[in-house]
Parts: sequence; structure tokens; C-alpha cells
Amino acid sequence: MHKGCLSMSLPPLSAIRVFEAVTRHLSFTRAGEELGMTQAAVSYQIKLLEERVGAPLFLRKPRQIALSEVGSNLAPQVQQAFEIMREAFADTRGEVDGLLSITTVPTFASQWMAQNLGLFQIDHPEIAVRLDSTSDMVDLLNDEFDIGIRTLAAPPEKGLVSHLLVKADFTPLLSPALAESIGGVKEPADLLKLPMLDPQDEWWALWFEVAGVPGFSAEGRPMSMLNWQSLLGTAAMAGRGVTMLTPALFRDEIASGRLIQPFKLLAPAGRAYYLVYPESRRNAPKIKMFRDWMLEATAFMRAES
Repeated sequence: MHKGCLSMSLPPLSAIRVFEAVTRHLSFTRAGEELGMTQAAVSYQIKLLEERVGAPLFLRKPRQIALSEVGSNLAPQVQQAFEIMREAFADTRGEVDGLLSITTVPTFASQWMAQNLGLFQIDHPEIAVRLDSTSDMVDLLNDEFDIGIRTLAAPPEKGLVSHLLVKADFTPLLSPALAESIGGVKEPADLLKLPMLDPQDEWWALWFEVAGVPGFSAEGRPMSMLNWQSLLGTAAMAGRGVTMLTPALFRDEIASGRLIQPFKLLAPAGRAYYLVYPESRRNAPKIKMFRDWMLEATAFMRAES
């Protein structure tokens, strides 16, 4: 038989859906309420299906209906088919709701998410997390990710909700050994005696300006372009130079003494790390769980900044 004939043998799905609802309620009115249809619309769909089948599916009695013999034979199989579809969509929904996809900038991924994300999964073992680290700006409105961690200087595009995690304000950090190589760093100008990582970075000039040290220039200093704070922090811990970092993201390294922060002075970066997600999904359970956990887990960083 030609495939087109097979497709023609199946009545319209809308009529089958109405039939399935009526067989459960044995009422055109209640079936219509469930489906958001008028009683007349339900009757019309059943009439179409009966014409297609060639026999009555229901016996119309005063104030009630009953399945005809043909309807009684058809109803269990139709109900079973719809139940299979309901279970399939429920399972799919469960898989979707149980997987949280996060895209994050590399520095936040390595300096905070890697150390702390496991705590979220301990609290919510029913949710699997997929973490993607990228410097690309992912389109959260149209891509597959649920949540993004972004560095922003202004509110995100329309349709997105953002929550401040921590400001990206910065200060010099270096290894204790490097500081001791010049007898300690006692004032901001002492940093000029040391090798600097990424000296062409605008953060150097900005910080020295706030610190009241005029005339900083990267001229004559060896150029490097590590760019990412995570890489700069690793190089600084190895004693390769002093670097500008966001200290809130290097608390463990500072607490353990692998890095030292010689001055409390922070220069404003003009941007911050934000938790971002589509406004249309703000009430999705997995997003609410992660948002609430994340804001609580990072509250100390906002209090210190």
C-alpha cells in the first residue's frame, strides 16, 4: 500500500483527542472544559470522527451519553495510546528539568564554579549540571543553555534577568617570594620595581592612578598577553610577576598564602560578574533552585566589595 494511503487512514488528531477526553468523562460538557472547547465544538469533532469511522461512537441518552459497541471497542486502545504519549512527554520533561546547563566566562569557571558547584549538587542531587566555559557571548534567549555567568558593564539585553554576583574591582596580587625579593612591598610605588604580568593591561594605569602613583607606563617592560585572570593568577603564584586580579575570586589563594594582597585599595573595573537567565523562565524550578543557592553562596563577596 502507498504511504499516502496509510496517512489518509488516520482521522484528524484533534478529533481523536476529543474522543479520548469524552470517553473518560462520558460528558461532552466536561470534556470541553478540560480541552478549553465549547460543547458544540466537542459535538462537532465527535460527529466528524463518527463520519470517518462510519458508525456511532456514543449513544445519546437523556442527560447522559454512553459508549456504543464500536466506541467501546475503540476507547481502550485510544486511551492507551494517549497514556503512552503522556508518559513519553512526562519523561522528556523530567530529563529537561533534571539537567541544568550553565555557560560561564573562564575566570569564574576556574576560580569559583569549579570549587563550589559540587556543593549545589550535594544539596540538589536530582539535578545534573552541565558546565560550559567560553568567552563567547552565548544567546541565552535562543540557545540551549539555562543560565549564564557573564561579565557585564550594563544591564543585559531585553528579555533577560540579571543578578549581581561580585564586582570585578581589582588590585595587585603577587607571590610572597616575589615581594621578599625587594624586601617587601610597603607602598604602591614599590610595585614598579617588580616584573609585571600583562603590563599593557589598562587595569595597571587605572590602579596606579587611584593609588596616587603618577606616570605609569608599560614601555620597556616585557610584553605578555595571558588575558585570563586564572592564567595570570597561576603565573603570579609561580613568582613570574605581580598581576592585577579581582581578589574576591582568589580568596583561597590569598588565605593559603600562595598570593598576597599588599594593599586594600581596589580600583573600579566598571563591570561585574552577573548571573543571567531568560525572564520567561524565571519560575522554572531548576533555575530558581540554582539562583537562590548561587546568590546565597556568593553573598559574602558582595558584602566585602
